[in-house]
Amino acid sequence: MNKTRVISHNSIHPCPKHKACGGPSPSPSPSLRPDALSPASRTERLANSFRQAWDQGCIQAGSAPSAARSGRQTRATARKQPLLPRTLIQQPQGLPSHAMGCLQSVACKPRIKRENIVVYDVSATIDHCPTVIEENSPIVLRYKTPYFKASARIVMPPIPRNEAWMVGWIQACTQMEFYNTYGDLGMSSWELPELREGLVKAISDSDGVSYPWYGNTTETVTLSGPTSKPSRFTVSMNDNFYPSVTWAVPVSESNVSLLTRIKRDQSFTTWLVALNMATQEKILLQTVKWRMKVDIAVDPSKPLGSRARLTGRVHQDQPKVLTHMEPIPPNALGKPNANDAQVLMWRPKRGPPLVVIPSK
Repeated sequence: MNKTRVISHNSIHPCPKHKACGGPSPSPSPSLRPDALSPASRTERLANSFRQAWDQGCIQAGSAPSAARSGRQTRATARKQPLLPRTLIQQPQGLPSHAMGCLQSVACKPRIKRENIVVYDVSATIDHCPTVIEENSPIVLRYKTPYFKASARIVMPPIPRNEAWMVGWIQACTQMEFYNTYGDLGMSSWELPELREGLVKAISDSDGVSYPWYGNTTETVTLSGPTSKPSRFTVSMNDNFYPSVTWAVPVSESNVSLLTRIKRDQSFTTWLVALNMATQEKILLQTVKWRMKVDIAVDPSKPLGSRARLTGRVHQDQPKVLTHMEPIPPNALGKPNANDAQVLMWRPKRGPPLVVIPSK
């Protein structure tokens, strides 16, 4: 059977700071005895007491007297304490709604905080293998880098009613150099203009659909309240490069192979984030930084299948899992993503640069 909970005057008690500083403590006036006033007058007087105590900061939301908490309150003590009229359960005029909500339920609505979220088994690696070069096509050279992989196990606290949280990976490109050299003629260059010119600190590396998330399969988990128990799950992601580079100059109608070098150096920041889907509140859980480098020398005079070779370091530096949280730049959270923002330029040794492929 549902019982109406009635709150006694003991639910209004001095907060610790008033105890410490000797400030005023709200206490029920003797004139507020239930038998001294009419029900309407009692309601008005008690509401005024609540408002005054709240304004002075003396009501500590979600608290109750120690005797009530421990369940050791005697019947005699309970009889001596004047009870609020049932009509006071309705919000008195002028009393803040959030105050009355706490008084009604004694314990305020739980809130998801960083200290309540457990993150463990965080892993960030780049496969210990070299970049693979493919010379199968007479039109393009392709190369496939090792995979960057990140994963983490998470325990989320119970989710309150009417709340939904999404936990997963967000990634942004923070630096990019991508040059394809064609002898003495010039080079083609994939560029992120705003990033190159220093107008933004990062560009989203989302899949272009699941903003701000890197993806929406293994990369994220959605939790909808209410949940009564903690939720345990794993989120993971992986990334690598697998582009095509033309053997011939991209602005030429000739198919003659003139490609002599491919050089790429790209940096990323990856965040593990919990996001309140209604309020867009973000809780940063982990920050990872990683970098991928590619350096390929090409001899266009050799037959297809034996033109290209790796130069420099064969293996990549391993990612860094930071011990501090790095903030997410605004451009890392929305459109455009790096694939849509990049531009392919032709930069000849002589003459002005040309846009080969504009941004989307």
